[in-house]
Amino acid sequence: MTPSTPQLQRFFYSHYFFGGLRQATGVLIPALVLAGLFGWVASGFVAAVGAACVAILDQPGGPRRYGLNGMFAALCLGSLTTAATGLAASHALAIWIVVPALCFGFSMLTVYGKHGGLLGFACLLIMTLTLRTPLTQADVIQHTLTSFLGGAFYLVYSAIAHRLLWHREEQQALSVALFATADYIGTRARFYDIHADLDDSYRQLIRRQAAMTDAHQAARDMVLRELPRGTRSHGDRLRQGLLNLFVDMINLLDSMVATHTDYSTLRQALPDSDILLFVRDAMRKLALNVAALALNVARNRHTRVRNSVKAELRALEYELQQLRIDGTATAKPELYALLVQVLRRLRNMTRQVDRMADHSVTPVPMAEADLSRANRSLNRFLSRQKWRIGLLTDNLRMQSAHFRYALRVAVAALLSMGVGTAIAYTPMVRSFDPGMAGHSYWIILTVLIIMKPGFALTRQRNGWRLTGTLLGCGLALVLFFLDLDSKVYLLILVLCSILGYGLIQVNYVLSAVCNTLFVLLVFHFLVPGSNTVVGERLVDTVIGSILALGCSYILPAWERNTLDALAQALRTANQAFLHSGLAFVDATRAQRARGNPDDERVKEAETQWKLCRKNVHVAFSNFASAFYRMMDEPVRRQRHVPEFNRLLIQHHALASQIAAVIPQLALLDAEPEGIRQALAATNDALAGRPAAPPNVIETEGDYAALAYPLRQMSKAAQLIDDNARKLAPAA
Repeated sequence: MTPSTPQLQRFFYSHYFFGGLRQATGVLIPALVLAGLFGWVASGFVAAVGAACVAILDQPGGPRRYGLNGMFAALCLGSLTTAATGLAASHALAIWIVVPALCFGFSMLTVYGKHGGLLGFACLLIMTLTLRTPLTQADVIQHTLTSFLGGAFYLVYSAIAHRLLWHREEQQALSVALFATADYIGTRARFYDIHADLDDSYRQLIRRQAAMTDAHQAARDMVLRELPRGTRSHGDRLRQGLLNLFVDMINLLDSMVATHTDYSTLRQALPDSDILLFVRDAMRKLALNVAALALNVARNRHTRVRNSVKAELRALEYELQQLRIDGTATAKPELYALLVQVLRRLRNMTRQVDRMADHSVTPVPMAEADLSRANRSLNRFLSRQKWRIGLLTDNLRMQSAHFRYALRVAVAALLSMGVGTAIAYTPMVRSFDPGMAGHSYWIILTVLIIMKPGFALTRQRNGWRLTGTLLGCGLALVLFFLDLDSKVYLLILVLCSILGYGLIQVNYVLSAVCNTLFVLLVFHFLVPGSNTVVGERLVDTVIGSILALGCSYILPAWERNTLDALAQALRTANQAFLHSGLAFVDATRAQRARGNPDDERVKEAETQWKLCRKNVHVAFSNFASAFYRMMDEPVRRQRHVPEFNRLLIQHHALASQIAAVIPQLALLDAEPEGIRQALAATNDALAGRPAAPPNVIETEGDYAALAYPLRQMSKAAQLIDDNARKLAPAA
């Protein structure tokens, strides 16, 4: 986070808060209408539960039809789940079969990724809340219909809201991506700070890059889902402005990642020079500029005032001139070429940030031909979700991590029901609170919220949930002790609902606090004057947390078992990145030879290279996230930590150097023998073949800027192959 933009300001202008406001409004309207106008408090609660089930699938990103299809699936499956649970609840044996079966089936939906997991959780949520009140068979139809109508209302409400507020949603998604880019630039600046630890800086950089990749993909799915049509309408101009900013942001990222500097060597070679200080200050100013732009995009304002980096750039030019006079350019040509590349990169970044600020004021329209080409190419960068039944059936085996996770959830739900029943029939509990049996469903809900496919995520969520519940119960006791007016309680309930939805992806502890307080206030309205529910919620949450953590050891899916496949996927992505880049170089040279500046083959090759670059970022983010999750697991469950850590570092270096080399190669009519051998050695190492790096790489003229990245490329590829061979016997 940059120091100029407080986290609270980011949150309230982000799509997290905006989405939380939209979801909370859609969920609360049915309850407030039914309870406030007609006095149907219980029916209002049921309708709100049905709307909440659909609201879980109301996530930003992707074509609109994806969101509508997901919410429609939640509406249909949620209604069927409500009916099945309600009918089974009246039979003592059936409920013990239906609940674990539904937990297993819906947990298996994680095979379809994030949206599949959300759909499964939505159905499990409505299943659990249906267990709250025993229903007769006559009540099941009314209960299911009320829940269905609440969900149908939210579906219609959300479709209208997205249609009317599409530009606001895209602005906020782009703003989050710009903030993530600013954080990444600020973290890169730490490498030029001689007082900052390199290892710690690198760990921060990897986490920032993973977060930035996710934010960029979310913005990509929002901004590229509907491109400008070339008309002069107001909506088309708005789309054009956001598209300009998004393209500029990606170009800025290219300038950032298109190198991997040996910062340790740079610090040793220039320990007392001001060059590193100037670079650090320039990058910090650029990070502040991007953060200010992100905030203005979220506030729908134009950006004109910016921090200037002209002083730092001129100081760098002077320092390089002094090095040239001192003979460093001749004595250490690679070091001098590296510093020249740093200066050029800073200039490019400065131009990109200035261009972004200008585009936020005056969008530049695209020609009709360019728009047509953009529609064909940019659509390929959107996330796609395939719901194949074969993907589900293929994972119905013990070796599948999704199957093992579904079994864990089913067992945990069964144990939760058993513990809840045992507690309800304990004489001491029955004498203290005869209605305790009606609240044991909260144990199941706690288990379903906490349990995740990975052990580290489950343990982390466990601690967050317990802390949030404890704080929420404490706040509830204070509020009930104050005995405030019911309108004040209603206002607090609405605020907790909004913050509970909005904070869930930002700060889970605070989200748990708000959700706990929201639920306790709901029960305060349903059963006025009964404060024992606070203690029940706390006890149920503690029991559910213990069960969730204990059941996470049943057929656990340790991250070490997934790292080999993720490492291979990253290696394949880097190899495809290199091949597509060389294809782009060949197409560019052929274009110059033919003298055709509008050759579509060059544009297609460039698009393929950029698509492969995006795939590398995604694959790297997946591998890095899994590696750090493994580091959060018990030490005895970790495997080959040094080898995987080296793979992480070398893949990052390799992708950065490929991004730096390809544009420079495209400017050459042909590469000399040493450069050709370096490229061949890199390709051979990635393919698992014996590689022979060149003894000498040309450094005359324009070749000097290629020598360092090419040497690092072939070295990184060789180290990747060596570490992969060490891991092969274990795999």
